[in-house]
Amino acid sequence: MISQKARYALRALIALARSEEDCPRTISEIAIVQKIPKKFLEQIMLDLKHQGLVASRRGKQGGYLLLRPADKITFGEILRIIDGPIAPLPCLSQTAYRRCADCDGESLCDVRDVFQNVADATREILFSTTIADAIAGSTPEDLLQV
Repeated sequence: MISQKARYALRALIALARSEEDCPRTISEIAIVQKIPKKFLEQIMLDLKHQGLVASRRGKQGGYLLLRPADKITFGEILRIIDGPIAPLPCLSQTAYRRCADCDGESLCDVRDVFQNVADATREILFSTTIADAIAGSTPEDLLQV
């Protein structure tokens, strides 16, 4: 399950992607349209700015813009930035591997084998689905048929 913060981050990025090019959106605009608490959105946008996904402009015509095209920002990237590792078990994490405390050996673990398939399928979908795909209405089934 993804966090509320990750859901809000994805919704904010989708809102920015739907904006006209070079037309910044204010936090207030995004918060109202996406029904995100403004203070929480401010924190999220700062995180995304520090990760190089959005830029902010000051002034009357200020706001936030995407720094990369929407078709170059994946759901997996955002989830990893906001929520951390994308793995159902710590021994399956690609970025924060940890051996399970009660493990007798990964090669003998039947539970790990099943969740390895889950993790692989999940990553395949998340890292091949972009913000642009979400706007276009692509479904995971469409992506798997490519």
